[in-house]
Amino acid sequence: MLARWGSRGVTTLRTLMGLGSELKAMRSGFLWDLDLTEGIDFSIWLLGGFEPNTLKQYEQLVKLGSTVLDIGANIGAHTLPLARLVGPAGRVLAFEPTRWAYDKLRRNLALNPALTGRVDCFQTLLVAEQGESLPSEIYSSWPLSDQQEGLHDQHKGRLMTTAGASVSTLDNALEGLRVENIDFIKLDVDGNEYAVICGALHTLKTHRPTLLMELAPYVFDKRPGEFDALIRLLLEIGYMPQHPVSRRILPIEPDQLRRTIPDGGSINALFVPI
Repeated sequence: MLARWGSRGVTTLRTLMGLGSELKAMRSGFLWDLDLTEGIDFSIWLLGGFEPNTLKQYEQLVKLGSTVLDIGANIGAHTLPLARLVGPAGRVLAFEPTRWAYDKLRRNLALNPALTGRVDCFQTLLVAEQGESLPSEIYSSWPLSDQQEGLHDQHKGRLMTTAGASVSTLDNALEGLRVENIDFIKLDVDGNEYAVICGALHTLKTHRPTLLMELAPYVFDKRPGEFDALIRLLLEIGYMPQHPVSRRILPIEPDQLRRTIPDGGSINALFVPI
């Protein structure tokens, strides 16, 4: 609500000045194509980046020359900072299934040509098994305008079309891409994490990357068993959950881990291969 009020105030002022809500803006060394009525865009404009604390964590987790996967890349709010961290010898593979966010990801990347050679973008939905069908819509927009109909009850996201997207497991998607090593994965897919991990077991067992994952139990409400299954599967293949800053070990029992997360909220958890 605070973000919505802030967006409304800024866009009203811009309207009085004869300006719209869409603009190009330089923030934290990147040029962005922004719409100030969108939550991620407004955060970039106001704070210099989306989820600034997470962006700082990347500086400790991603090294020059690394190969990084950004799964749930959206408009590139994390893709571009990750591309800067890996440097000219590194590589970022960005996966985003919705047409709206994918197109904007490509536009933001094009505005920063020094990074384009480091990033490969894929309009792909990552799933548990090959042959799964493509849902027609997925949440990828978080509007701050007064028009709030049809949004998710809790995270207030808006469904956007997946027209043009492919469907693949991560294991299959990486075939043919000549990926010699994977060092780090950022995973934020609003409750579809279990499916992504199920389709990435070969990749995880072979490359043993560190994972930074958003954990939000409430987005599993329609499939409550998947949160527990996600944690147990990662433990089974040798991953331990840690706090991304203090590196203290998080509870490994799903119920205990769930109780550390605020109702309707989320935490970032670092899953480190043992």
